Amino acid sequence: MAKLFRSITVTQTVGGRQQGEGSLVGLMADLTQTHQIAQFQNKREDKDNGKEKEEERDMAPPTNQIHRSSSRPQLDVSGAAIQGNFEERNPTILLPNQSDDISHLALDLGGSLIKLVYFSRHEDQPADDKRKRRMKEKLGFSNGTRRYRILGGRLHFVKFETSKVNECLDFISSKHLHRGGKDSPSWHSGSSAGENDTVIKATGGGAYKYADIFKERLGVSLDKEDEMDCLVAGANFLLKAIRHEAFTHMEGQKEFVQIDENDLFPYLLVNIGSGVSMIKVDGDGSFQRVSGTNVGGGTYWGLGRLLTKCKSFDELLELSQRGDNRAVDMLVGDIYGGMDYSKIGLSASTIASSFGKTISDNKELSDYRPEDISLSLLRMISYNIGQISYLNALRHGIKRIFFGGFFIRGHAYTMDTISFAVHFWSQGQAQAMFLRHEGFLGALGAFMSYEKHGLDDLMAHQLVERFPMGAPYVGGKIHGPPLGDLNEKISWMEKFVQKGTEIIAPVPMVQPGTTGVGGFERPSSRGDSLRSDASTLNVGVLHLVPTLEVFPLLADPKAYEPNTVDLSDHGELEYWFTVLKDHLPDLVDKAVASEGGTEDAKRRGDAFARAFFAHLTRLMEEPAAYGKLGLANLLELREECLREFQFFDAYRTIKQRENEASLAVLPDLLMELDGLNEEARLLSLIEGVLAANIFDWGSRACVDLYHKGTIIEIYRMSRKKMQRPWRVDDFDMFKEKLLGSGEKKAKPHKRALLFVDNSGADVVLGMLPLAREFLRRETEVVLVANSLPAINDVTANELPEIVAEAAKHCDILRKAAEAGGLIVDAMINIQDSPKENSSSVAPLMVVENGCGSPCTDFRQVSSELAAAAKEADLIILEGMGRALHTNFNARFKCDALKLAMVKNQRLAEKLVQGNIYNCVCRFEPAC
Repeated sequence: MAKLFRSITVTQTVGGRQQGEGSLVGLMADLTQTHQIAQFQNKREDKDNGKEKEEERDMAPPTNQIHRSSSRPQLDVSGAAIQGNFEERNPTILLPNQSDDISHLALDLGGSLIKLVYFSRHEDQPADDKRKRRMKEKLGFSNGTRRYRILGGRLHFVKFETSKVNECLDFISSKHLHRGGKDSPSWHSGSSAGENDTVIKATGGGAYKYADIFKERLGVSLDKEDEMDCLVAGANFLLKAIRHEAFTHMEGQKEFVQIDENDLFPYLLVNIGSGVSMIKVDGDGSFQRVSGTNVGGGTYWGLGRLLTKCKSFDELLELSQRGDNRAVDMLVGDIYGGMDYSKIGLSASTIASSFGKTISDNKELSDYRPEDISLSLLRMISYNIGQISYLNALRHGIKRIFFGGFFIRGHAYTMDTISFAVHFWSQGQAQAMFLRHEGFLGALGAFMSYEKHGLDDLMAHQLVERFPMGAPYVGGKIHGPPLGDLNEKISWMEKFVQKGTEIIAPVPMVQPGTTGVGGFERPSSRGDSLRSDASTLNVGVLHLVPTLEVFPLLADPKAYEPNTVDLSDHGELEYWFTVLKDHLPDLVDKAVASEGGTEDAKRRGDAFARAFFAHLTRLMEEPAAYGKLGLANLLELREECLREFQFFDAYRTIKQRENEASLAVLPDLLMELDGLNEEARLLSLIEGVLAANIFDWGSRACVDLYHKGTIIEIYRMSRKKMQRPWRVDDFDMFKEKLLGSGEKKAKPHKRALLFVDNSGADVVLGMLPLAREFLRRETEVVLVANSLPAINDVTANELPEIVAEAAKHCDILRKAAEAGGLIVDAMINIQDSPKENSSSVAPLMVVENGCGSPCTDFRQVSSELAAAAKEADLIILEGMGRALHTNFNARFKCDALKLAMVKNQRLAEKLVQGNIYNCVCRFEPAC
């Protein structure tokens, strides 16, 4: 089922409102300033724009790149995003801040394939958020300057066979890419002025060979960029900027590698196109071509076409899946009567001579199976490339080799064969690695060669990958840009289901055989076979957001691993597959209800269910298909899928109802708490947080509870069952830290970050009273909430209204909210009530965390949260997603309290060795 789900795109960035600043050089030259201010930028008056532009032009640093056309418009990748196909391995890059009519097309015209990288706009205007403006002021952010009005865009990746260059030209012409695209102002105005002056960046030999055709057909000139410059620029960018761009592939097992950019160089880049170039890369712009071979992808395709009559490279590659090379390759056993040549360590199954058996066979070409010929040819060339690559790496003292180029195509056996060759000849000392964007290195480098690119300084934490459905996938090719119209998406999903059985029919397995040359064995793989799609990488939407940062309070950011649950464990993946699948019908019901239960909502709900189930099925077939996923990624995948079908808050009505019910009883709870002494009140507050955390619509056990009582009845029941000691019980340690011991009073914390979880009782009856306690101790409190909805989690946009309602009954909350900028003008109407004794109250603030998942990944948080964290000396993580599923083992530079009620039996057994509804109160002093 999952193989046909290919591509419906989501273009919303993290938080849905990310903004950026400046041109590429401006952005990269002052990345620190940009990533702090970009998310908080607001529209300025038109009269200020001219001055801002003039000032920024004066401040922009010069570029020292190769020849640039100064007349070309500017490319702005601040706050950008990369979007990719579901089936193809190459993503589309979103550029949300681009406004100039850039020359937005770059080409790599190779001997076998033409690769295009082109830009299209995406108009996703950010909200003018008053809360964010107030937080910017509180946390000391500057408005900075903005060069462009906020627009959006994507970088698309498309390929054509070079022999079909006219199809490529038709494609460019149909989308008006040579005229700024259909979304450009010049196109809408009908103007063709300057068309004959258009210059497109291009690399590869075809940039010379086909220059006249492009001029004649499209009226454009090709500005030729050096091929090696582009290859290296593209590879360096991907390896430094994209987390898990590189991976190894041995014996059918895929493992993603995160490379420290400080330890990236030197490396050997082996680009396998029609021929093979081997480039020693020593740094940015520092490289030399050290070797190559004329036996490459063109050799495989050319000989394969002659020998098998295949009409395309992909057809030839698919043919190899059904091959058995023993029919044509001469093995050691063929020479020695089925015996090994043990004296020199060669087994009987080792290939002694590729195609050697055909010498003695009295057969014609037509007597051999094309499948066997294709497989033998593939292994022969792959081993040859792997061996030559290692010998060059050995010559230059390099142990890291990256393979790219369209010869590989994410093909499992090709990668296994190359990896085996490198491992065999190096005796395990060298390692072959592959790139997810392998075929577009040159085209990406050419695109970056436009003036003001400056992509190199982007960091992995500024990229967030999403996996929506992509563009229509028909006949082995991606046709056109990603689908944007919702009706198209839904219709495509419905057609997909109808054709699913035909599309996902099992691919014939590779028959047991041998491979290799000069001592190679056949690389083993799971089940002695590899499916044709076993290593297909689905590259998702990669949102490039300069406003994401590493959380500054992590004790050791490099060692930090957010996910407590390891989805590489098949048992874990299978368990969560079942959990999410079983929860799907209830989720669809809530999503449809949130949209009024209309027929349109029902149709979208059905499409969402099919799409998300397809994602789950794909992951069960190939767990590494989407890269290295943790539980946090899997849960956010579900939320992205909901948003893709325009369910932006599936639990909206439920959250509103639960907030109202909880706020109604809050005054009585606060009065009860105020009647307790200090120690009893603190215990009651922690018990309240744990009890209120039972309200979680993401838990099947809790959903069942909702049918047995009201929100208040369940809360009271939960409080009554709070028996210490809890499963993890560090309350006494936390109490001593907060209150001191004996005569020694504790020093109050300066600022506490409270990571809130669910709406309703969880935040209103649990976390708000706890926040109030810190406020009365003169500790600044920052409530940290999701940027986007996830199940029934409260969001940063919802919290100010909740706080304002709660403040009607509490003077402490009112004064703190006013001090923190949450309550302005006449947002609340304070009832006549006795003023509480709170002569000095610290501010109460709200910031967003930068994500839309029930979990928190501290490698990628909003600049808003990172700024708030710099003065914090206490963090409280509340809820299963934030404190157990992720971050249970995380250590911080400040005091940390982790609170959660366990509502998942498997997690209870594996993590806390307890039972469902056990409680976790884990306190860790600052590292």
